[in-house]
This record gives sequence, structure tokens and C-alpha cells, in this order.
Amino acid sequence: SGNTKKVSGTYDSNTTDFINPSTFILLGIPGLEAAHIWISIPFCAMYTIAVLGNFTILFIVKSEEPSLREPMFYFLCMLAITDLVISTSTVPKMLSIFWFNSREISFSGCLTQMYFLHSFSEMESGILVAMAFDRYVAICHPLRYSTILTNSVVAKIGLAVVLRNGILALPYPFLARQWPYCRTNIIPHTYCRHIAVVKLACADIRISSYYGLFDIISVIGMDVFFIALSYSQILRAIFRLPTKDARLKTFGTCVSHLCAILALYIPDLFSSLTQRFGHNLPLHFLVLFASVYLLVPPVLHPIIYGVRTKQIQGRLVQLFTHKET
Repeated sequence: SGNTKKVSGTYDSNTTDFINPSTFILLGIPGLEAAHIWISIPFCAMYTIAVLGNFTILFIVKSEEPSLREPMFYFLCMLAITDLVISTSTVPKMLSIFWFNSREISFSGCLTQMYFLHSFSEMESGILVAMAFDRYVAICHPLRYSTILTNSVVAKIGLAVVLRNGILALPYPFLARQWPYCRTNIIPHTYCRHIAVVKLACADIRISSYYGLFDIISVIGMDVFFIALSYSQILRAIFRLPTKDARLKTFGTCVSHLCAILALYIPDLFSSLTQRFGHNLPLHFLVLFASVYLLVPPVLHPIIYGVRTKQIQGRLVQLFTHKET
């Protein structure tokens, strides 16, 4: 028969039509469906820690404490907001898959999730560059710190980070929307990762693949270069200090930032490498790791800064001992 039959936004194997599906089906973690309930427990715990931790950071910095009116804490607030957007744009849907087997996501919803995920993940990297610049100015030009990093400059840096990554992430959903999807609408993943979606297209998707690679290399490569440049100058300044105690104390102001960098880039690098070159690794391992690594920075950042930053520690102590004061 020359007729074709449409089912849930897809067509049967005899069709010659090419369309966008009305919905995608997110499988969760393929092969581990029986363990979804158990897998949801650490995911739910990590998401709760991420939300509470980052909202606590925002609440503390928003307080009228004068010692928190510094550029470093404004950048920390931006980091907290990006962490909240990244985790909230993906984890609630993951949990609905794990708990209720609610796997459907609309085509436009999938593309929206894809955009927020890619743009805010890269904004996080840009904010770490801004924080590296903040540490560079504080250590290498301490007397000019307040004149270099004015509120106006901080706002311009923040806007530049948002615009850069907001614009660079636009091609992801636009490219994904233009491809014809005639094979299947089933995504073997917990969220709408760009490469997982476009792999379903029955077309030559090299443009999407090349753009993804260009985006990662240009953005992450540029950011790592500027962070490395800042820290080369910071280390030079630290080694010029006269005493070991002064060197350790000054370097101590950078430890939180260095931990935040490692928490973002190491899982990100490992995930990117395994997605492209880990063809022999089981699919459930790749999907599980890609899902966990999204939550690593949002969970660790508030813990790192809460433990390492005296102003935040002091404000937390004040909050918990408020009744006594």
C-alpha cells in the first residue's frame, strides 16, 4: 500500500515522508530500567543538596553583610543561579522517568531543555573565568582592586558571559529542528542531550556534530587558556612574597576557585571523551555518567565555598545562632 500511517509523531518503516516528531520518548538509563527506583535515591538526594546549597549561597550573599559586597560574591551568585538552572532543567524530568515512567517529552520541550542545558553549562565555564580574573586582580593588583572591579565592570562581565553562551548555544536547537526524524523518536538517555537527539535523524548530521565539537573546543579551550593565564600570573606574584606563611595564606584564597574548576572540567572532559571515543563502554554506563556529571558541580560548588569561605561560614553561623544573639 502507498499509504503511510502516523503513530505518536513517527512513521512506519515504509514511509518516504520526513517530519519532526510531536514527542520524544526518553528511555532513562537503557538496560537499568529495573533499578530506576534505586538509582533515583542518590539523584534525588544530590538534587536536594544542590537546590538547598545554592539557594543558601544566594540568601547569604543577598543579606546586608558588608563583607559580602565584593565582586567575588557577585560571581558566586551567578554560579549558583547557573547551577540551579542546569539541575532544575534536567533532574525533575529524570526523576519523573525513574518514579512514574513518565518518558514523553514534547519536541519543543526537548529542544528547550537542550538549549538551557548547553547555554548554562557554558555560562558556568565563563563565570569561572571571571572568578579567575577576580583572583588575579585581588592578588596581583590589590591596591587597585576596587577601582578595577567596580560594580559596572562586574555587570558588564556578567552580561558578556550570558550573551556569549546564550548566542553560541542557539544553533543546537535550530540544527536539531531542521533534521528529518523518520526512524524513531526514542532517545536512549535521561535528558535531551544534543548529540543523543540528532543521532536519531535520518540525514547527514555532520554539521551538528562539527558545530558541537567547535563549540566545546572554542569555548572551553578559550576559558581554560584565560584561567591558566590568570593563574600563571597569580603564582608568579605568590612566589615573590617574602615568607612561606604569606605565600600559603595568599594561595589559600584561590583554593575554593581551583576546586570549583576541577569539579566542572574533570567530569565534563571525561564525559565528552567517553561520548566520542568510548564506543566499547556499555550504553548504560555512558548515560549514567552523563546524568551524574550534570549534578556534580551544582552539589559541590556550595559545599566548597561554604567550607572554604570565611565570610559565608560566619554568616551561616550567625543564621544558626540567631536566637542566641
